[in-house]
Amino acid sequence: MAKSPDNHRKSSPFKWWSKILLILGLCILVGGCQFQPPTTEGVINLTLWHGINPPPNRDVFQKLVDRFNQDHPHIQVEALYIGQPDQQMPKILTAVVGNAPPDILWYTPIITGQLVELDAIKPIQDWLNNSPVKAEIDPALWTGMELENQIWSVPMATNNTAIFYRPSLFAAAGIETIPSTWSEFRETAAKLTAAGEKYGIVLPLGKGEWTVFTWLPFMYSAGGELVRNGEANLVNPGAIAALEFWSNLIEDGSAILSAPERGYEQDNFISGRVAMQITGPWTLGYLDQIGIDYGVFPIPAENQQAAVVGGENLWVMKTTPDREKAALEFLEYVVGSEFQTEWSLGTGYLPINLKTRLDPRYQEYVAKQPALNVFLQQMNWAVSRPNIAGYSRISENLGRAIEATLLGQSPQSALKASQNRLRLAL
Repeated sequence: MAKSPDNHRKSSPFKWWSKILLILGLCILVGGCQFQPPTTEGVINLTLWHGINPPPNRDVFQKLVDRFNQDHPHIQVEALYIGQPDQQMPKILTAVVGNAPPDILWYTPIITGQLVELDAIKPIQDWLNNSPVKAEIDPALWTGMELENQIWSVPMATNNTAIFYRPSLFAAAGIETIPSTWSEFRETAAKLTAAGEKYGIVLPLGKGEWTVFTWLPFMYSAGGELVRNGEANLVNPGAIAALEFWSNLIEDGSAILSAPERGYEQDNFISGRVAMQITGPWTLGYLDQIGIDYGVFPIPAENQQAAVVGGENLWVMKTTPDREKAALEFLEYVVGSEFQTEWSLGTGYLPINLKTRLDPRYQEYVAKQPALNVFLQQMNWAVSRPNIAGYSRISENLGRAIEATLLGQSPQSALKASQNRLRLAL
């Protein structure tokens, strides 16, 4: 485990200036240094940093935070939006090194390893073992909470990706059966394609996490293993097969590429230019508002069914015992069925709480939005992305291999090049 800045045996003027610059950077990035708010006697004021978007989801979260504050007068949580996830890491790391972290942090679990190396977060296994909410957490989410035989976070929201499709375009192409295997999917995409006019699917071009997140289910379906014995393992048969599959869709003329790093945009799907797109349940409400026809089916399988867990977790940052205890009280509220039911009904995220999934209100909601059943079913075989400290570098280099393959490079050479870059970086 890497040492924190305070563990150096000797200080130098350079290190002192580095700390000063980091703190100044924090002030600039976050819009003013985050000194702890004034404390009313008997009240603990906590700050929570998040990047919840779109704004309607942020409003749902704020209402639930307000409810917690009303019911817990001794704890007052201030939820601060600090930008989209890709904008947050410099702020988070600067805050940690500058000794000005929030009390609670919201982010995807893939940064757990970095936070552990920085000694920035409180392990919460002992607390969770004594909490009634432990038994209510979806077992598929435990891997994303764990690292080095310790629990570091709790899930707040979860999802996974599936294939959205346009039933009207399937009918026009004479397709009556939903594809469930790679070979069936490739045939279906070809039938939906009219060169230069319509295409079977849009694939995400780019090397960012969105591209990696949407591609990983295919690698896992082919038996791929991204990390082996704690080390990056990019050149593996499953990864090669998954890249070949996407490459074949391009070579067939059945797929078009998104704009760079814009693979989540749905303009071509909505217009009918493409018949299928990989995305998640957060788009259901938007598509309903637009009023187009659509359906959802699971990620097609090669060797086995696969899906990858998305969503965000909450960490308790290391501060003081009283503040950490108060933060854990908020985490227990978030994991509980009351919060999870309101959050899921208001945002479309899948509930991480098993009791919520049995709640009559949620079951009624799913009955009105049956596409959610696909995502709920996929949680039975969904896996988490590795949350080791080097995941960001692994993801970046894997993304570069995916992008290179979609632009014409052979899968094996693209993966080897990325593995070599990664070896040098690490």
